[in-house]
Amino acid sequence: MSAHRRPLPGLADVHAAIDHLTVETGRSPSVLALATRLGLANTTFRRNFPGICTELSGTPGTAGGTGGADAYSKVKADNARLRRDNRDLAEQLELAIAAIQRLTIDNDCLRTALQDARAVTPLPRRTR
Repeated sequence: MSAHRRPLPGLADVHAAIDHLTVETGRSPSVLALATRLGLANTTFRRNFPGICTELSGTPGTAGGTGGADAYSKVKADNARLRRDNRDLAEQLELAIAAIQRLTIDNDCLRTALQDARAVTPLPRRTR
């Protein structure tokens, strides 16, 4: 008994399927989607077209392997900048709080002086 084998698609067929899936989805297709489109099992496709699988997976690190270090240093610099900004904003908030407290005290003193100067009897404020 012989197993039923269908012929593998050619490279032109694979690239045509990639283009078709890219147009349909608007992004680069996954290896699984491409294998399914071609009617192949994922492992069969990966075994017979490893170069295309590598292209589709978009593995970084083919350009010397410094991509991770650059990304880490960028994140580290961003983190340091955010910490500085946070510290500056906290200081500004403390200054604003102190200014509001001082203005509240000055306002109370001025209202009291005005009432005393006019001999106005203060009415109790309504609380809601």
